[in-house]
Amino acid sequence: MTAADIAFAQPGDPDRLRDHEQDARMILWAVLAAILIHLLVAFLLAAFSGFFSPALPTPDKPVELTFMDLSPASNSKNSAFIETDESKKAPEPKDKTFESNANSIGASELAAAGQLPLPSQTGKDQPLMDFENQQYSLESKGAQAQQKPASQQKAAQPAAQQEPVTAAEQFALLTQKSAAALDAAAASQAQSAYRRQKQRTNIAGNITNRGISSVNALGTPLGRYQKIVADSIGSRWYTYVEQKRDLINIGTLRLRFIIDPSGRVKDLRVTENSSNEAFASVCVQSVLEAHLPPIPEDVVNTLPPEGLEVDGLGFIIFPNG
Repeated sequence: MTAADIAFAQPGDPDRLRDHEQDARMILWAVLAAILIHLLVAFLLAAFSGFFSPALPTPDKPVELTFMDLSPASNSKNSAFIETDESKKAPEPKDKTFESNANSIGASELAAAGQLPLPSQTGKDQPLMDFENQQYSLESKGAQAQQKPASQQKAAQPAAQQEPVTAAEQFALLTQKSAAALDAAAASQAQSAYRRQKQRTNIAGNITNRGISSVNALGTPLGRYQKIVADSIGSRWYTYVEQKRDLINIGTLRLRFIIDPSGRVKDLRVTENSSNEAFASVCVQSVLEAHLPPIPEDVVNTLPPEGLEVDGLGFIIFPNG
């Protein structure tokens, strides 16, 4: 075999090596193209997997409505306010922890299990402090006054003309009427058919006296006036919520405002709102349209000159369940 034959038979021929390199590149590009195609298909499937999936069900409309007063008295010497059912009022307690519309003596259904001056009981975990369950009810309008028969109207007329009264007597009469009007307003609110909704709250307190859940609260003129304010606003709130139920969302709203000595609401503003504007409108309307009596003189004397500050008045709408 010659040297030329040996050289011709060697495998390191440049043309053949070049063909192998081209084949390797083609295989590599084919593999890369296949990987890219698979990745693209996987991405498209992931992106459009939820496009044709059924829509999530719409949550139920809120049906549990709760109006709660979170506002402590603006004057630092006054205790926090808590509502007391008039039917459960008690003698004056020794420990005057809370201020209320009526006296109540603290009692707990369970053994003391916490540090707060509250009863211990089972219930729902929620930002409330209710000791019982109660459905809300609105006050019903009384029957229209009927006109008396003519004979009774004639009999009701005075037999003789009254003597004119002096200026001093007129002032005394007006003073008596004003006090009587305030007492009548408080009595009317106490006997009103309006009741706010309540749900038993899960509470761990330090009251050791056993009995139906209650707190040590002292009924005061300020507490009675705060109850009038809460009832007047709350009764309107439930009515307006029912009217606009389909427009409002679940959530919490808190307001701050001042009630001046004449009973007018001033400086009203929203301090928190996790619902929507429709709910805010309902809550603001409930406060502005509440017919509040003037603050009694003995209460005005304990308040700042601008009146009673209500800071943190809360309105909550819960979902079903």
